[in-house]
Amino acid sequence: MITIDFVYALALFSGGALICLFGIWCLARQQQKKEMFLNPRFIWFCAVCTYSYINTKDEAISLCPRCGSYNRK
Repeated sequence: MITIDFVYALALFSGGALICLFGIWCLARQQQKKEMFLNPRFIWFCAVCTYSYINTKDEAISLCPRCGSYNRK
């Protein structure tokens, strides 16, 4: 029979549990990763106030949310 001190057994058990929890956390993070992308045609740049904004409406002219000026693509 192998004899082990209580402190070492507790440290070994705690370390093993932490390693298992870390492995589960890593696997959960991998599953949560989602590919997010933005089509460049929805990114607008205001010529007056130089503000970049997103407008998902497929229009030729857009209204700047900051200064209210009209912008053309």
